[in-house]
Amino acid sequence: MAKNSGISIVNRKAYHDYYIEESLEAGIVLKGSEIKSIREGKVSLRDAYAKPENGELWLFNSHIASYDAASYNTHQPTRPRKLLLHKEEINRLTKRVAQRGLTLVPLKLYIKHGIAKMEIGVGRGKKVYNKREVIIRRETEREMRRALKLSRR
Repeated sequence: MAKNSGISIVNRKAYHDYYIEESLEAGIVLKGSEIKSIREGKVSLRDAYAKPENGELWLFNSHIASYDAASYNTHQPTRPRKLLLHKEEINRLTKRVAQRGLTLVPLKLYIKHGIAKMEIGVGRGKKVYNKREVIIRRETEREMRRALKLSRR
């Protein structure tokens, strides 16, 4: 049996900019040179988003770097890529995204049993003051842990 390769690219900006309400795993259609670049970890999901079009789900603005050892027919780094989900899941996501303020955001790209998978999240955008609030809360928790650690010594 093939094991997970341990390659996992996480979109940290998505967790910073959105409240993730739901997430699900999707397959992704790739070319040969793209999967090789993913295995090398040369991927950026920072500005990527997913969008339903014509009953299909597409990933836009994800950057998969060109594979150095590829021949003349290599891939375009930011081309749209089709995401693979069941028709019912695509329809449900399309209805949720039609609601005000919801977006499909790629959270994670990983290889599972030799196949590239992407975790997609349904996210609601955070306001600037919410982001500041989260940062302040994280810093106070960190200071409290630090103080507890020092008091135990």
